[in-house]
Amino acid sequence: MNVVLLSGGSGKRLWPLSNDVRSKQFIRFFKDENGEYESMVQRMYRGLKKAGENVNITIATSKTQLSEIENQLGNKVNVSVEPDRKDTFPAIALACAYLHDECRVPDDEAVVICPVDPYVEDDYFKALIELCKLAQTSEANLCLLGMEPTYPSAKYGYIIPKDSNPVSEVAMFKEKPDEKTAEEYIQKGALWNGGVFAFRLGYLLKKAHELIAFRDYRDLFERYSDLERISFDYAVAEKEDRIAVMRFRGVWKDLGTWNTLTESIEDHVMGKGVMNDKCENVHIINELNVPILAMGMHDVIITASPEGILVSDKKESSYIKPYVDDIVGQVMFAEKSWGSFRVLNVEDESMTILVTLNPGHSMNYHSHQLRDEVWVVIEGKGTTVVDGMKQNVTVGDVITMQTGCRHTVIADTTLKIVEVQIGKEITIHDKYKFELE
Repeated sequence: MNVVLLSGGSGKRLWPLSNDVRSKQFIRFFKDENGEYESMVQRMYRGLKKAGENVNITIATSKTQLSEIENQLGNKVNVSVEPDRKDTFPAIALACAYLHDECRVPDDEAVVICPVDPYVEDDYFKALIELCKLAQTSEANLCLLGMEPTYPSAKYGYIIPKDSNPVSEVAMFKEKPDEKTAEEYIQKGALWNGGVFAFRLGYLLKKAHELIAFRDYRDLFERYSDLERISFDYAVAEKEDRIAVMRFRGVWKDLGTWNTLTESIEDHVMGKGVMNDKCENVHIINELNVPILAMGMHDVIITASPEGILVSDKKESSYIKPYVDDIVGQVMFAEKSWGSFRVLNVEDESMTILVTLNPGHSMNYHSHQLRDEVWVVIEGKGTTVVDGMKQNVTVGDVITMQTGCRHTVIADTTLKIVEVQIGKEITIHDKYKFELE
């Protein structure tokens, strides 16, 4: 069974915990079987692996998310990397070309496409397996998983089936309606379109070649930046005559806003937070090292991170995006394949960052032309390389790098370093990579 998980977007509706680097699917909101917090992508990946031994998972994502995926899932996960952010059809076409040309998946094998970030339970993963079987044996070219609506929502598109059978032909698609129209659709047996579908690999590759001029995966990758932004629904689904839909009656939630997300979070307080007994339906999610106190509040979400602080009525939090779009600032926290960084302080000519490297990992060997750097080791052990000279370092050691100096550090244990950048122009573009001899 081949599954492609679509991981894209910045999730700005979950500001201040999400940003352009750290999308919502990477934030650890949920508890796993051991009571440890895990993210949406970890939860989805774990659920698929648990559902079947022969599930081959590929994550389709932008290059900006690659480090975060490797941080949370390891560096052995299959990834189809988009050179630029496009819409769903180019991403799916690239992933399918990757499966065919790099992973040698045959044309007649079925592929299931689904988003990485819905809140689901075990029955969803079993449904994906059944959908894959349907795509493998059905006369339909495209097989959809339609979600049984629980209320008339204006947030989703709708699938209108021809009958009420568990698997039905699709009569038509409907765009996101108003609530009154959504109620009319539901009375006709309509299903939510959750963006989950399956097809035989050769079918999609044929469609891709009809719409895009390319030879193979590597050629498509090189041309990717020039491709038109177009959704899979518009490019393929709405033009296909032979479509079947399978009904799904289990738990499925699109956790795109604080209002919907908090309905599925087990703990009302995450991080340092206290509320009195007069608070009702309040959630505190705090990534700062200072306490938050809430008193006498109702239906409120309070979230705090180095990016900012949000205090909002839960329903109103659904309309956060235009306000967040106007907030432009430094990315203050991100997880990388090697560890993470958190900005502690920003001044006109300096920036202070807490860098955490995982054991066995290292930074790129690099230099800067516009700034000096000072490292102070505050936890763990490792080895620095400065202009070719190696030095073992541990807690309390200070390493100074002048402008133009090549440097890196390799972590023997979990290694925490306070990095002070000093210069009149501090920018992420001032980084020049080299091979470490």
